[in-house]
Amino acid sequence: MENTTTTYQKIGGDAVVGKLCDRFYELMDTVPQFQGIRAMHPASLAGSRDKLYMFLSGWMGGPDLFVEKFGHPRLRGRHMPFEIGIAERDQWVACMVLAMEDVGIEKSLSKKLLDNFFHTADFMRNKEG
Repeated sequence: MENTTTTYQKIGGDAVVGKLCDRFYELMDTVPQFQGIRAMHPASLAGSRDKLYMFLSGWMGGPDLFVEKFGHPRLRGRHMPFEIGIAERDQWVACMVLAMEDVGIEKSLSKKLLDNFFHTADFMRNKEG
């Protein structure tokens, strides 16, 4: 029988996805290196955190919470109002790398996720540099 374990299950499901999102936005809010992407967000990060949590849940193979609530993610379209270049992409990815380390996602799994996160973040770029 084929192994159909999802990334969502491998990282620990709902609890770990929630911790990852909490830590991601905590780092974004407190680490000076991430001030560029922090400035793109509202004063309260709660809504952004919840949307990332819902998106990652489905993206990793768990409940498709974002689609159920908002429809198709249309990631590039939803991010178009923000100027996203290499610096912003790299800040987002670096913040996620630290968050994955801090919540204890296993190294081989975090590497696979990093590859996917990088490609997705790079796809969001809409300005040179």
